Amino acid sequence: MVGVDRAAVNKTVERVWDDAVLPSLCELVEIPAMSPAFDADWAASGHLDAAIAHLRQWISTRGITGADVEVMRLPGCTPLLLVDIPASAGAPDETVLLYGHLDKQPPVGGWSEGLDPWTPVIRDGRLYGRGAVDDGYAGYAAITALEAVRSHGGAHARCVVLLETGEESGSPDLPTYLDHLADRLGTVSLVVCLDSGGGDYERLWLTNSLRGMVQLDVTVQVLDSGQHSGTASGLVPSSFRVARQLLDRLEDSATGEVLLPEMNVAIPADRARQARAGVEAAPGLVADQVSPLDGMRLVSDEETELALNNWWRPTLSVIGAEGLPAPGDAGNVLRPSTTLSLSFRIPPTADPEAALDAVRSTLSIDVPYGARVTFGRSEANLGWNAPEVAPWLSTALDAAGEEVFGGGWRTMGLGGSIPFMGLLHNAYPNAQFVVTGALGPSSNAHVPDESLDLAYATKVTSAIAYVLDAHARR
Repeated sequence: MVGVDRAAVNKTVERVWDDAVLPSLCELVEIPAMSPAFDADWAASGHLDAAIAHLRQWISTRGITGADVEVMRLPGCTPLLLVDIPASAGAPDETVLLYGHLDKQPPVGGWSEGLDPWTPVIRDGRLYGRGAVDDGYAGYAAITALEAVRSHGGAHARCVVLLETGEESGSPDLPTYLDHLADRLGTVSLVVCLDSGGGDYERLWLTNSLRGMVQLDVTVQVLDSGQHSGTASGLVPSSFRVARQLLDRLEDSATGEVLLPEMNVAIPADRARQARAGVEAAPGLVADQVSPLDGMRLVSDEETELALNNWWRPTLSVIGAEGLPAPGDAGNVLRPSTTLSLSFRIPPTADPEAALDAVRSTLSIDVPYGARVTFGRSEANLGWNAPEVAPWLSTALDAAGEEVFGGGWRTMGLGGSIPFMGLLHNAYPNAQFVVTGALGPSSNAHVPDESLDLAYATKVTSAIAYVLDAHARR
């Protein structure tokens, strides 16, 4: 990385965060830009457009020479903000794609006293408010990293900052935009995703895998209408009992093991080693993500096994139900049907469409008593397994770890999904991926008291500056 003044880069990043990013990010928190899945009238409400307009205006004031800041609106799609920044002199003719999103989860109740989802509050070095850490800061971090590189003798390839507004809804419009932009993006050799995080705030963390996801609504019907349980029970099987039998085909209820071959893969040896190294570096890395009831045990006492369960093994969660009245409303009725919403997290390298097909076929063949099984809404999202880290990238991360964070960097998987990563990996199989971010302990994304650790976000920004310069000089 000869040529860039890394100490000056770090100082500039800190100054820009304090003077320019934080005030604007606070204003972004105030915009209730809920994702389309939670705001069916998003086009009429205008909040997604307001979030894009807000960040577009901020970027336009930064004075980045040659930057083209464009709002894209394809028919029937949520808007997207695209910032195209030309390469510095002598940089390779390649593209760096930097990703984030501006849509937010719904506010939900239960925020602590003095906190509110749409009111920014700075307390103990953290910015509280919906969208602060997931993922409002990302665009600011990307632009600030580029600004710092340019200001202090650094280099960078052409950079395209892509900020979508549908990530919290599963990124349904992103494939359309990627197809539309394919020729314009050219050869993407580095992808930087700032929608992730790590196990602590002591070091830089890279995400090396993401599970995929399969969701399906399943209805078991045994009657056209409910009947008195004193009349029908013992004659007609309970729809819930039939559903329970069908679920046993999918999951061992005693262990939680998912039984479908299409949802199981061999865990790569290097990922198992990295999981062990991660939990050794940060004890509680996985176990401390949850707060079980007093006296309740986790599914394993061995944290590496917990990590592999969460990062690589398939799991089933029943996330919704219909046809079950609330206890206070329940009468002695044999209900006609039970609908369950099934959510599978599947291994990073499993085929989600094959997994979804396997669920459908498993549940619809030889149904007990000939009960009727129908399927409702479904979703199948790709997981992602990172390519091997190139030597130039490892060297840049080593420098950032030591000079910015004061220690070595680590990798970890995530049990959740970022569909964009699988899409991009398929589109650009030879690219390097830096999936990182400011999500960490007590960030509370999706739940009350969401917050951004400001010092850590600043450090992550500096690390991205190191990576951009190293990529251009490799």
